[in-house]
Amino acid sequence: MPEKRAAILERIRQKIAELPNSPGVYLFKDAAGRVLYVGKAKTLRSRVASYFQPGADLLKGRGPDIQRMIDELVADLDVLECQSEVDALLQENRLIKDIQPRFNERLKDDKTFPYLQVTTDEDFPRVGITREPKAGGVKLYGPFVSVNDLRAALPLMQRVFKFRTCKLDFDEQSVREHLYRPCILYNIKQCTGPCAGHVSKTRYAEQVRHFRQFLGSKASQLRRELTAQMALAAEALDYERAAVLRDELKALEGLQKRGLVHEDVQPEAFFVDPTEGLERLAKVLDIPAVPRTIEGIDIAHLGGGEQCGSMVCFIDGRAFKAGYRRYRIKTHEGNDDFASVREVVWRRYKYAGMDQELFPDVILIDGGKGQLAAAWEAFEGLEFRPPVLIGLAKKNEEIFVHGRPGALRLPRNDAALRLLQSVRDEAHRFAQHYHHILRRRATLERDAPVRRRVAEPDE
Repeated sequence: MPEKRAAILERIRQKIAELPNSPGVYLFKDAAGRVLYVGKAKTLRSRVASYFQPGADLLKGRGPDIQRMIDELVADLDVLECQSEVDALLQENRLIKDIQPRFNERLKDDKTFPYLQVTTDEDFPRVGITREPKAGGVKLYGPFVSVNDLRAALPLMQRVFKFRTCKLDFDEQSVREHLYRPCILYNIKQCTGPCAGHVSKTRYAEQVRHFRQFLGSKASQLRRELTAQMALAAEALDYERAAVLRDELKALEGLQKRGLVHEDVQPEAFFVDPTEGLERLAKVLDIPAVPRTIEGIDIAHLGGGEQCGSMVCFIDGRAFKAGYRRYRIKTHEGNDDFASVREVVWRRYKYAGMDQELFPDVILIDGGKGQLAAAWEAFEGLEFRPPVLIGLAKKNEEIFVHGRPGALRLPRNDAALRLLQSVRDEAHRFAQHYHHILRRRATLERDAPVRRRVAEPDE
């Protein structure tokens, strides 16, 4: 092995020794900082170290492409810590879809993680598995990391809660006028047969309510019951029954391997009608005209290092990348989001105040009251007033409007909220992208030129 390559690998091994023993995502990069591979780990340090052990047989375990990547191309690595292995899996999926790394073969397609969908706009709600959630009239759970686990768990849950999974469209009135013939699920006691009038609307609603409470819990009681039944079956030498209960318990545990709908966002799974979102936003913000331009601002850093900001532009509800801007924070050092927001807002809109650039109709700050107040302070320094200035706090998805008391809370499927979330998430993605570039330059300790695009100028 050439001496230079050996030195690079040794430097990587030293970096691995400082990695945390926690779940997360790791990114292998080449000498130019391009991401070659994204992977997930239950324990970052041991998983990443397994690639660089002198005795590691990558050719047998991972194939010739991964071995060549490690032997010849990897020059650096980054990691992102996650709260759990499930979070790491969802984060890995998102990064691979966004970055399209050269050596990742899986997850590059447009297939999304599945959701469990419970209708809320029907007299007799139905339950189903979907990769394309409806925009309204449903309660979603997920995304789940394994569609096979979800499919295995659904019959088990149906045996307990007896909800319907059929595609029949009927309501209480139509059932009274015309009784359907129940399917086999009613005969094997996996459905209470609402289509045939065997259960009232009130009673069926109670079934679904209990089911939703179950999904919102950790299902510990049902797990204890299944475990006890499995032990009794094994004690009675009924191994076939014990095996069935074991599989049911495994399927139930698979339900816990899921994220949260509004935290583990899959934009490709949800369609936002731009026109509907803008019209709804005008009504929510109580402004006379439907807004056409929205600009979103976000800050990115890691422990206060390599702080930067982003500004993204949406016109008529769609991203306008020629209007994107990115900013390296210059006025302070350390972890101060408020000062960073103030600087980015001042640098972006000082020219608009001089009539050299146009103001958007709405300015969206990623954050709550503190970030919103910091943005307003920037305009006070410029001695002119902005258009509508709002903040979107991620924790509870609350909307703060400058000059109004309290926060606006919209339904999770509200078109205005989902449009603002799209702008906020794109600003976050763009800020993180620039932050990774700055970290790469700092790590390599060289002033490498950042590849620039006309659509993404650096202010």
